[in-house]
Amino acid sequence: MSEPQPSTSFVEPTVAAQETQKAEETTVKENAGDLAAPSEPTAPSFKVFRPPATSPSALPSLSDEYFNPTSSEIRLQQQQLTARTQALTNAPLQLRATREAADKAKRDRWPETRIRIKFPDRTQLEKVFPSTEKIKSVYAFVRNTLREDVKPIKFILYQPPRLDLKVSDPKVKPLSLTELHLAPSSVLLLRFEDESLNGTTVPAPLAPEVLALAEDLPAPPPELLPTPPAQEPSSSKGKTLGSAPGSGEKKIPKWLKLGKK
Repeated sequence: MSEPQPSTSFVEPTVAAQETQKAEETTVKENAGDLAAPSEPTAPSFKVFRPPATSPSALPSLSDEYFNPTSSEIRLQQQQLTARTQALTNAPLQLRATREAADKAKRDRWPETRIRIKFPDRTQLEKVFPSTEKIKSVYAFVRNTLREDVKPIKFILYQPPRLDLKVSDPKVKPLSLTELHLAPSSVLLLRFEDESLNGTTVPAPLAPEVLALAEDLPAPPPELLPTPPAQEPSSSKGKTLGSAPGSGEKKIPKWLKLGKK
C-alpha cells in the first residue's frame, strides 16, 4: 500500500492570511506616519511691514533748506520723468523685433521685480513678481489682501508726483513690469477712490490674516539716514575794523597812540 500524502489544504490559507496581515500592518504604519508627521505649512509668498514707529524727536532737526531740491536733483527727476513718458508714448511705435530684443535683454538682466505697495498710513506690502508680468497682476495681488468690505472699492497704484499706472490705460495695460521701468525694484503708492480711506491716520484696510503676518520694517543703513547740513561759520562782516574779537572795546592802532604823546 502506498503511504498517504499529507494534506496541504491548511497551509495555503495560512500563507494568504499572513500576507493579508502584513499588508494591513504596512497600511496602518503608513497612515500612522502621515498623522505623526504632518506637512509643514508653506511660507507666504509676500511680506507685510508695519508703519515705521519712529518718533519725530528721534529724527535730526533739519532746516527748511534741506528739503529744497538742488538744481541737479530737479534736472535728474525731470530727465527720469521725461524718459519714462517717452517710453510709454513711443512703445507702440517701436518695431516689434526691436521691442522684443530690448525686452529680452532686460528680462535676462532682471528676471524678477520686487514691488512694494505703500498705503497712506505707511503700511507696506512686498512681493516679487516675474518681470514679464503685467501691472494687472500687481492689482490682483493687492486686492486679494484687502478686507472683504473694501475689495469692491477701486484704487489706483501710482508713482509720485502723479504717474498713474491704471489697468484701463491702453498705454500701460499691455506692457510688462520691465517695460514700465519698474524692474528690478520699485515702490508704488496706493490711493482709494473713497477718500475716507486715504487718511494718514486710517489703518490700512488689510484682511486680518494678512495683518497677522506684519513685521517691523528693516531699519535703513546708517549711511542712508539724513544728516543735517553743516552750518557755515558766521561771517565777520559788520565787525568794526581793528576791534578785538569777544570784546566790546576798540583797539587803538599804534600810530594813533604815538600821535597822542
